Formats: sequence, C-alpha cells, structure tokens
Amino acid sequence: MSGMISPGQFIKRTHLLLHKSVHLCNCPAAMKRTRFADWNCSVARVTDLLGDWWTPLILRDAMRGITRFDEFHESLSLGRNTLTQRLERLVEEGMMERRQYHERPPRYEYLLTEKGRDFFPVIAAMMRWGDRWLADGDPPLRLRHMTCGKVTTPTVVCSVCGEPLILGSVHRA
Repeated sequence: MSGMISPGQFIKRTHLLLHKSVHLCNCPAAMKRTRFADWNCSVARVTDLLGDWWTPLILRDAMRGITRFDEFHESLSLGRNTLTQRLERLVEEGMMERRQYHERPPRYEYLLTEKGRDFFPVIAAMMRWGDRWLADGDPPLRLRHMTCGKVTTPTVVCSVCGEPLILGSVHRA
C-alpha cells in the first residue's frame, strides 16, 4: 500500500508540524486554559469538567462496561499519562470511584458513581446529534430500550408532558 503511513508515523508527523507551526507563529508553547468552574452557567461548568475530548470518551467507555485501566488504554489508544490524569480528575469530581481489585501488583478499576451514571443522557444526546449530522450512512451504534425492547433514538423530552424539547419550545422560567 504505497502512500500509507502507520498511525504512529501520522502522530509523529502531526506533532512535528504542530511543533513547527507553534514556533513559526510565535504562539506560546502552552496556552493558558480558561476555567469555567465559577461561572454561573451549567453548560460552562460541564465544559470545565470535561476539559478536553478524551474525558467524554472515557465516560462513554465506562458506560459500555469498561472498568480497568488497560481496557480504557486499549479502547482509546490514549497515552498512559493522559489517561491517568483524566481518570484522576473524574475520581476527584465524583464521577468515578477507584477501587482496588488486585493486590500484587496493585491493580484498580474505575467504576461510575451515581453522578457519573447520571451523565448518560449527555452522552446519549451527543450520540444522537453525531448520528444525525456526522455519521456516514447508518449510525455506528444503535440503542435498544430494555423496558420496551425496541431500538430507540435518544431524545430530550419534557419531564412533565413527555414532548421533545427543541429550540424554540422552551424559555427561561
């Protein structure tokens, strides 16, 4: 396969290009991250918690039943140091609990807490939007509602009447 490069080569080349472009534009090597934790806005606070693209993927995998560090690492092909940082943050925020499952050598699993499980509707809404606007053809994953047994599309609905909540159908109370 001429012209094909391995994922490792791609990452190395991309890193080199990014590194060169940072120096060419006189951009600081490390941009200061804006914190949103103190903003009086729930969307900003969730954005602050997520912080990057890996955290929702870790939560998605945890919701699929992945619990062990090596399983997350294998699923996401994420650097161990970055994965460790993201898991520690999720534990600190109360989204996951770290529990030892093996003593020698020490091994831990990461389990969703109630707060973490309560994040499922957010992941489901992201999945639904991605299926509609970003999927090439059929969605990569379908969900079956265990209560009725039917394949379903995640939808945000009014907690009182059950009607879908769409832009224009709600206002500040």
